[in-house]
Amino acid sequence: MKKIDSRRLYLLYAFVSGLSDKIVFTTAVIYRLEEAGLDALQLVLVGTTLELTVMIFEVPTGILADLYSRRLSVIIGTALIGIGFVLEGSLPLFWVILLAQFVWGFGYTFTSGAEQAWITDELGVEKAGKVFIQARQAFLTGSLLAIPISVALASQSLALPYLVGGSTRVALGLILIAVMAETNFKARDKAKRETFRDMFETSRKGWQSIVRNKRLIIFSVIILFVGLYSEGWDRLYGAHLLENFTFPSLWGFEASTVMWFGLLSALTLIGGILANEAAKRMVKTTDTKQIMSLLSGIHFGMVAAMAGFALSGHFTWAVIAILVFGILRSTSYPLESAWVNQQIDSEVRATVLSMHGQIDALGQISGGPLIGYLGRLTGVRTAILSAAGILLPAPVLYVWLRRLSGKPKNE
Repeated sequence: MKKIDSRRLYLLYAFVSGLSDKIVFTTAVIYRLEEAGLDALQLVLVGTTLELTVMIFEVPTGILADLYSRRLSVIIGTALIGIGFVLEGSLPLFWVILLAQFVWGFGYTFTSGAEQAWITDELGVEKAGKVFIQARQAFLTGSLLAIPISVALASQSLALPYLVGGSTRVALGLILIAVMAETNFKARDKAKRETFRDMFETSRKGWQSIVRNKRLIIFSVIILFVGLYSEGWDRLYGAHLLENFTFPSLWGFEASTVMWFGLLSALTLIGGILANEAAKRMVKTTDTKQIMSLLSGIHFGMVAAMAGFALSGHFTWAVIAILVFGILRSTSYPLESAWVNQQIDSEVRATVLSMHGQIDALGQISGGPLIGYLGRLTGVRTAILSAAGILLPAPVLYVWLRRLSGKPKNE
C-alpha cells in the first residue's frame, strides 16, 4: 500500500485516537460502577495502576523509540492501547480491569514521545509546531463525534464502547503498518548495537540534555506541578457538581445528569477546537516569547477557573468555570509540544519526552491521593482549591522561561 504524506497521516492518527478514546471514556465510569461494581477505593486503584505502569515504562520505551524506530513504537503502542480497551470491556471483573490498565498504560508509553518525535523529524521543528495545533483540533473533532456514538452503544450494552473503541485503535495500528513512513530517522547501526549499553547511553544523554538546559529544567518542574494538581481536578470536579449543585432543566426539558455531563463535554470540545484554530492562525510557533506569554496566561486562567469553580455557589457560574478551564487546558498541549520539541536534539527526543511523561505520572501518583484525602477530611471545595494552589507556580515559571528566551540553553 502507498505511504501517506506524514502530515496528513499524523492528523488522521490524531482524529482516530480522539474518536476511539472518547468512545471508551464517555461512559467508562458508568461501566466500572454498574457493570463491574467497583467501590471508591477500587476506582482509585484503577487509576493508580495505570499511572504506575506509565511511570515505570515511560523512559525505557522512549529509549527504544530513539534507538530502533519511532514508527514501530507508535504502531506497537496504538495496538496495545486498543487491546487494553477490549480486555476491560470483555469481562467486568476488578482484576481484569487492573490488567487492562497495565496493558493500555504500557501501550501508551510506546506512543508517548514517539509520535511527537516522529512527526518532528519528518517535517522539521518549524513546520511541526503548526501541525501540533492542527492535530489537537483533529483529536478534539474525533472526540466530539465519539460522544453520541458512545451514548448510543452504551444504551445497548455498557461494554460495547470498550469493544468498539478498542477495536478501532487496533485497526488504526494495522493501518499504520501499511501507510506510515519513516524517512528522516536513522536507527543505530545493527553491527554497532549493544542493547543494554545503548539503552543506558541514550538514557544518560537524555538526562544530560535536561540538566544542561536550564529551560528544560524549569519546564520539568512545571510538568511536576501539572501532574500534582491534575488528578485532584479530574477526579473531583464531577463530584463537586453532583454533591453541591442542583441540575436544572435543559431548554424546558428535564435533563439527566448524564445528559448534562455529555453536554459539558461536547461544549468543551467545541471550544477547544475553536481556541486551537485561533492559535493556529495567530501564534508563530517558533516565537518562544509569544508561546511562553500565552502559556503563562493560559495557566493563570486555569488556576482562576478552578478557584472560581470551587467557590461558586451558582450552577451557571460553575459550568462557565468548567468550560473555561477545559478550553484553556486543551489549548496548552500543542503549544507546549511545539516549544519543547525545539529544545531537544533529535537523537534523544523521544527519550526526553518520555522522561517528561514520567515526571507527570509521578506527580499524579503523589498529588491525587493527597488531594483526595484532603477532600475526605475538609470537603470537595477545599480539595479543588488546593489543586488550584498547586498549579499556581506554573504561570510564574512560564514568565521565567520567557525571560530566558534567546539566551544560550545552558545559561
